Amino acid sequence: MTAASTGTDLDAFIEEWHVWHRAQEARLAEPHGFLAITGLHWLGGEPERFDGAPGTWSTGPDGVAVTLGEGEEIVVDGSPVRGEHRFGVLPERGGVTVLWGDAAIEVAKRGGHDIVRPRHPDHPLRTGFAGTPAFPPDPRWVTTGRYVPFDEPRPTTVGAAVEGLQHVYDAPGRVEFELDGQALSLTAFNGAAPGALLVLFTDATSGVTTYAANRALQIDAPAADGTVTLDFNRAANLPCAYTAFATCPLPPAENRLPVAVEAGEKIPYEHG
Repeated sequence: MTAASTGTDLDAFIEEWHVWHRAQEARLAEPHGFLAITGLHWLGGEPERFDGAPGTWSTGPDGVAVTLGEGEEIVVDGSPVRGEHRFGVLPERGGVTVLWGDAAIEVAKRGGHDIVRPRHPDHPLRTGFAGTPAFPPDPRWVTTGRYVPFDEPRPTTVGAAVEGLQHVYDAPGRVEFELDGQALSLTAFNGAAPGALLVLFTDATSGVTTYAANRALQIDAPAADGTVTLDFNRAANLPCAYTAFATCPLPPAENRLPVAVEAGEKIPYEHG
């Protein structure tokens, strides 16, 4: 494992972690963030009205459509819309967000199903958010690993926070590393930035001090020799740790670590 030295380096390490953690909490608690979601609605062929959203919603071969009632209006790409609006066929893990007063209506596709999720800033889960507990940052949980790419990306099916739902991700490779003297590895998915990686995992703390279903760790793009840095202090909760209206993926079976990773974010107050 790598370790920040005492003094200035350690102080900088701790401060950088606090900056990261505050940013995590700020994104989660944005006015239309995940804490503002008031429902998860699955669309079908018959038009249906949902709490917290205008109009009647349906989906079919031509994609998602909404028919707004008398006096109802949404804003799509900055333009007001009345009557009927067609969103077309949405890509998997894609979606659009429209505005309705001070609320946002997310229209998306998850696990092959079209969904609508209203997001209201005054939702009690958001207004009562007290932050996320976490282990104190400790350099002992920073380790150097090696990225081993697969010959071809492997389509990997994983479960979801919603029972019966599945996600399929292309896994470009795995990350090999050591923790507490044990040789370990994690199947990696593509991260948010080009070349970056994302690992979903559980460990011996899952369901005890950390959220049972999953945590996520972002890894910067590997160096030319495949070297990567894993900072488990930045192991983060996914939205499903806070709300039942999230469809987060679960880790692949091989990403269940046999060690206790006492680092990163803990079970949220909202879930405890």
